[in-house]
Amino acid sequence: MRSTLAFFFLVLNFVVLIFVVAASAADLKVTVLDPQSAAVAGAEVLLIRPGTKAILATQNTSAEGVTVFHTEAAGPFQVRVLAPGFGEETLNATADSSPTNLIVHLRVAAAAETVVVSATRTPVPGEAAGASVDALSGAELSTMQPISAGDAVRFLPGAVVSTGGQRGGISSFFVRGGESTYNKIIVDGVTVDTPGQTFDFGTLPLAEADRVEFVRGAQSTLYGSDAMTSVVQVWTRTGSTRVPELRFGADGGNFGTANGNAALAGAYREFDYNLFANQFNTNGQGVNNAYSDSLQGANVGLAITERSVLRVRVRHSNSYTGVPGEWKFNGYDPIGDVNGAPQPLPPDPSEHSHQNSVLGSVELAVSAPSGWQHRFTVFDSLYRYSDVNLTGDAARVDGYGYQFDYPAHEYDHINRVGFEYQGDYSERTWAHSTFGYRIENENGTVGDLLYPPSTSGQRLEQDAYVQQQVTFGRLSAIAGGRLVHNSEFGNTGVPRVALTLLAVRGGDFFSGTRLRFSYATGFMEPALYQSFAGLPYYVPNSGLLPVRTRAFEAGVQQNLLAGRWVVNATYFNNLFHDQIEYGSNQLPYQGFPPGTLGQFFNVQRSLAEGAEFQVQGRIGARLMLNASYTNLSTKYLQSPLCTPANFCDSIFESGNPLLRRPKHSATALVSYMGARWGADLGGSFVGRRPDSDFENFGIDHAAGYELVNVGVWRAINSRVTAYANAGNILNQHYNEVVGYPALTANFRAGMRFRIGGD
Repeated sequence: MRSTLAFFFLVLNFVVLIFVVAASAADLKVTVLDPQSAAVAGAEVLLIRPGTKAILATQNTSAEGVTVFHTEAAGPFQVRVLAPGFGEETLNATADSSPTNLIVHLRVAAAAETVVVSATRTPVPGEAAGASVDALSGAELSTMQPISAGDAVRFLPGAVVSTGGQRGGISSFFVRGGESTYNKIIVDGVTVDTPGQTFDFGTLPLAEADRVEFVRGAQSTLYGSDAMTSVVQVWTRTGSTRVPELRFGADGGNFGTANGNAALAGAYREFDYNLFANQFNTNGQGVNNAYSDSLQGANVGLAITERSVLRVRVRHSNSYTGVPGEWKFNGYDPIGDVNGAPQPLPPDPSEHSHQNSVLGSVELAVSAPSGWQHRFTVFDSLYRYSDVNLTGDAARVDGYGYQFDYPAHEYDHINRVGFEYQGDYSERTWAHSTFGYRIENENGTVGDLLYPPSTSGQRLEQDAYVQQQVTFGRLSAIAGGRLVHNSEFGNTGVPRVALTLLAVRGGDFFSGTRLRFSYATGFMEPALYQSFAGLPYYVPNSGLLPVRTRAFEAGVQQNLLAGRWVVNATYFNNLFHDQIEYGSNQLPYQGFPPGTLGQFFNVQRSLAEGAEFQVQGRIGARLMLNASYTNLSTKYLQSPLCTPANFCDSIFESGNPLLRRPKHSATALVSYMGARWGADLGGSFVGRRPDSDFENFGIDHAAGYELVNVGVWRAINSRVTAYANAGNILNQHYNEVVGYPALTANFRAGMRFRIGGD
């Protein structure tokens, strides 16, 4: 399979390069710089004929922020620049027989005008994206210094992160009432979430991340399976300095925490590179809470011609986590009913997990001919996970008095390898087409070394998608569809349409009112192990159906003070069909005590609806605020009949709320980005929510909490920077997942250095 894809890729590479247009008579050189005059790589630059609004050419800037247009006419032209994280820029230009140089300085724009990528798979201003999109820039990430993605995305509007314990604990991600499996996670163009399985945000390091984007809403039309309620996308920095730049640093803190990182990056002629590594270690707080992660990666590009770039990206993460399990519920120990005596549950002193993940991609980007862009990608993602509990613990018993902590050595090996083509064509300044094809082979092995043999499964999936963006005066429309053929579940079609209307242009204070609406469907296939795993504590369910959703949202966006402030209000409604849940046996089953065997099953229908309110703006030239509040209502509408004889649970009965979805949640992020120093203050406020101990202790909720983090840095000189970060500064004692106490107040402080560079 891999050799076939590689051959296919090479053939396409050769064919496309044949048609790359050669240089013509006149040259227009465009250099794109950020507000600090640093090169901006990967910015989309469009050459436009003003009278006809025709796109004459579309190209991307090199690692040095440069692109060159070879034109047959002298102009006049318009040059339009779209760079993620900045405002859109449009300038007038001409080109004659001698080279013409145009320097474009980008600006940090108002929130609504900032260019994003993930909503449409192509750069567009946020107000034209047709979806709710938020982002964290490289500067914000450098101030936050997040250990994992979960430490960063929890402060974005509409995000609820639930970590089972401390550093390295499984961090689930809930958006708009969806399951933690309903999120598509993409790193450097490679999907890293395992199909149908909860992605662990707690073990995704963000070292050398240049940008994170978070899109809320169903996005299966553009991204396929798993993109049911959100898409999170991460990009690694690209080297851009002619003189090689070495960046390194280290920090330490309480609970035996130590962190170190290094990166070597630069660009020389057609070649750019960024090689990086990071090592994090902590003892954690309490029994068996140690965590360590080592990361190595590379982002290397080669400009084959002025209009074609070959890029190779690789990331390897290897983590170890102590697993004390659930043991302390909302600040107190559970009370059992065995003989009416208190029954405290001790943490597991020896269980641990190990995750070893590798992702890689080879991408060829071609900008030719005219307004066309082509992107060919071969990708491979390997996920290896093991959970080791060789002794079990007889002291860990459930509410019935049965031991539930048994010896196990479970392992999962999941691989996703495939090929994707994405084409983009800009017909006019008011129209843009995106289309593509994707083929992916999913295969995995699940087993337990203490209970052989292992079991394996495989699926082949092929997708074709198309999307059209058009603008008619004040109205913008996005419509598209995706056809998916899965070797196990057959054909699925997922459409999406989004409309944006500038209802009122406004003035200086009320500076624009936009109405938004979108309708979409989505789907998610079951995890491989849910369908075929033959473990002694799982009963496989080969009849599991894929999850499907119908999602719509309607909202209003009000710009204030010439766009410097934006207020958004959005109503969303998600109807989930065949939602996958997990139930345990309620009676002894084939000699196994109650609660010790489990099976996944489909819930016919469930609903999540609510409203999001968001305020974004600039308090000053360098001081920014992004705050939100979400009100959510969820319930199971139609569930299988739960009886003591089947694998079910009364918590999934019709009318009950969905677990771990708070009715009230809010986020706030205040950031100051100065020339010599910067700081941020992030808050995540989560209300009481339904939950379960799943061990018959009668715990049915997790208490609300407030998590507040702060970060600050100070440039001692142009080469040395000191920084400090503190987490949970209110020293809250709380559970994000009931039974798993979170880390109390913690801090880190350190220095980072820079040698070389421009």
